[in-house]
Amino acid sequence: MLKCHHLPANRASLFQLSVTKEMSCCQVGCQSFLLTTDKNTLLLRFRSSTGSYVHCYHLLIDSLPSGLIFPFFHGCLSQQQNLLQDYPRTATYQRAILANEADFRNKVVLDVCCGSGILSFFAVQAGASMVYATESSPMSKYTQILVQNNHLSEQIRVLQGEVKKVNCPDMVDVIVSEPFSYMLFNRTLMGNFIHAKKWLKPNGLMFPSFADLHVAPFTDDQLYLEHYARANFWQQRSFYGVNLSALHSAAVDEFFKQPIVDTFDEQILLSRSIKHCINFMDSKEEDIHRIEIPFVFPLLQSGLIHGLAFWFDVAYQGSKTTVWLSTAPTEPPSRWSQVRCLLQTPLFAKSGQTLSGTILLVANNRQSYDINITATVDQSGCRSGNILDLKNLFFSKKTPLPPPPQMTFSVLELHTLVLMELNIQ
Repeated sequence: MLKCHHLPANRASLFQLSVTKEMSCCQVGCQSFLLTTDKNTLLLRFRSSTGSYVHCYHLLIDSLPSGLIFPFFHGCLSQQQNLLQDYPRTATYQRAILANEADFRNKVVLDVCCGSGILSFFAVQAGASMVYATESSPMSKYTQILVQNNHLSEQIRVLQGEVKKVNCPDMVDVIVSEPFSYMLFNRTLMGNFIHAKKWLKPNGLMFPSFADLHVAPFTDDQLYLEHYARANFWQQRSFYGVNLSALHSAAVDEFFKQPIVDTFDEQILLSRSIKHCINFMDSKEEDIHRIEIPFVFPLLQSGLIHGLAFWFDVAYQGSKTTVWLSTAPTEPPSRWSQVRCLLQTPLFAKSGQTLSGTILLVANNRQSYDINITATVDQSGCRSGNILDLKNLFFSKKTPLPPPPQMTFSVLELHTLVLMELNIQ
């Protein structure tokens, strides 16, 4: 029986569980172990290789608030540098805010999940009288340093904590944020952005105001074969004397569950895109828990349909002008690139035929989405589909910018947890 206590001083029991042989377990460093149950992932650290238990990090993703997840990457200056150096992103935000200066002049602004605080600085440049910048990660201390060093302590106030828990001192005129990620939907960021409307004055503005997720079928023999070939490793029958081939099929299934982040030429698209719109002013948090996108694509050319391609456009609608940020394949590459989801089996279709089906994004307990795609060539009745994990992305070698890590606990992040605890001790 494993019993986890709050602190040695009071020995208050947080939880207990039975340790069985069926549990997955691996060692992390010399004094830590990663233990996985049906619903929990625990990182245990001991005083020595044979000593008593010291601390347990509960890594149950669905019960952790975003403020405990994001620090592993959002609070790193290196990741903020990646964001700031993305010219399409940063320049578009500044242009959208300054082009609508009248919406910010002498107004109170809320910057949700502010990161480095760059949007807060843009709001001040546009004449905002006060900006409240919320940030739950350790990045908030760096944001405060930037505010002080730029002599803006009277105009920008950093509120450390989750947006759902902090107390904004005033109702605000404008809310700014970057609430999206690959394939547009980020359950945590978008949820926080929508939740923050409780502080928005009547007739207030949200930047961004609305977004369009574009979808189109594509053909790409090379991508499909390359992705399938990733599992060739598991076909080896004598890997250091071990036959791995029994896992080849499972490896193929796993790899095909990964959405592919890369860029592509628009000529591979077999149809014009359809779009799913989300208006942040009208949306509720529950609206992003389940997103269903039906589609009918009239095909413009014959060929094999290997999957669906996704990109998004975001609009910043002010009183003077609307500025767009696009991640389309025809636009300069940004950190979001485009995303492609493969079908398990390609479908052949002729020009003039139609491909119909549904894309269903369902929020899961990993702070992300399961993507369920069904597709049918209407004239032949041939069907295919796939179920993918938006959290488990595959980044192509041609992805233009180093992607910021997703909310996944890597070996490096687990090692960081141990180092953090050692520093505390």
